[in-house]
Amino acid sequence: MPVMTLLTELNAKIAECRQCPLCEERTNTVPGEGRADAEIMFIGEGPGAEEDQQGRPFVGRSGQLLTYMLNQIGIERQQVFIGNTVKCRPPGNRTPLPAEMEACRPYLQAQIALIRPRLIVTLGAPALLSMCGEKYKLGETVGREYILNGQLFFATWHPSYVLRTQKLKPDYLRHFMRIKQVADAGFRLGQ
Repeated sequence: MPVMTLLTELNAKIAECRQCPLCEERTNTVPGEGRADAEIMFIGEGPGAEEDQQGRPFVGRSGQLLTYMLNQIGIERQQVFIGNTVKCRPPGNRTPLPAEMEACRPYLQAQIALIRPRLIVTLGAPALLSMCGEKYKLGETVGREYILNGQLFFATWHPSYVLRTQKLKPDYLRHFMRIKQVADAGFRLGQ
């Protein structure tokens, strides 16, 4: 069965999910979007208000910055896969709780298994924690790549943090330039 069909079926399961309290206030689930064969997958922490309304990840100001940074390195947003650790908006845009991330983990793991990205980019500390556990801290890994369980990762800041801390923009662009280099030189599992 084609990967896109399997992702569509997974999205339908996500839309019906009631595994944690986040489902009670959602307008839409935000499973993620992008290519089914994306070489780069971006993982944020959770949908915000605009994402909840549209059912799409990173469509607000953070998404505009993410799209801009991708364009700066010659990548179109449609070429990558963009998702979050949780698929429903946490109230007031708070950080997802560990139990909420754990409830969504099977969906995120299924997306990764289907897409088989060359590189996973974690956007911010909650995404890094969700993907890699407490072994890696953002302050120690930001701007660097590493391999965990055979998967190539790159840690950087969440775009919303960069929007609040404008002085980081030049470093953020350098991170994206490195993301492109790492993805181009990276490997795909099973090859």
